Amino acid sequence: MKGHKPKSWRALLADPAEKVLVSACLAGTPCRYDGKSNADARVQALAASGRAVIVCPEVAGGLKIPRIPAEIRVAGGKRKVYNKQNRDVTAAYERGAAHAAALALACGCRLAIFKARSPACGCGTIYDGSFTHRLTAGNGIAAQALMDAGVIVITEETLWADPADGSPLR
Repeated sequence: MKGHKPKSWRALLADPAEKVLVSACLAGTPCRYDGKSNADARVQALAASGRAVIVCPEVAGGLKIPRIPAEIRVAGGKRKVYNKQNRDVTAAYERGAAHAAALALACGCRLAIFKARSPACGCGTIYDGSFTHRLTAGNGIAAQALMDAGVIVITEETLWADPADGSPLR
């Protein structure tokens, strides 16, 4: 809405009427590349409350569990996702991103809590594509698609960064 200031992520999280899109791995689903989860107590509490809309963009894009790790690189001036075997898996990440954005909009989610540094879900910082655990500024493919659709995206690390944030999930 033009001229309307969006709520902060804290206000959206504190509002019991708000649905929140969350990374499935944070909700406890074993869907990481290695078949494990990244269960986060605050995200699991949100899911238990019925407010979470759970998605794994990588699986939604057609990638299997487990799968070969992947990272974002810039190739030919474009962001591409390559797995550790140097296979271009960008199309799967783009499909998953489109699914996540459509799901968020269909469910009225204005906030997403995604997995930090993931090539799909990372927000602000991602791995640099060298598979050496080096970080670079950037967003995952799905996180960027959500931002482009007007959804506020934070990571689970943002939830834990400020213990005095007033969140009902502390």
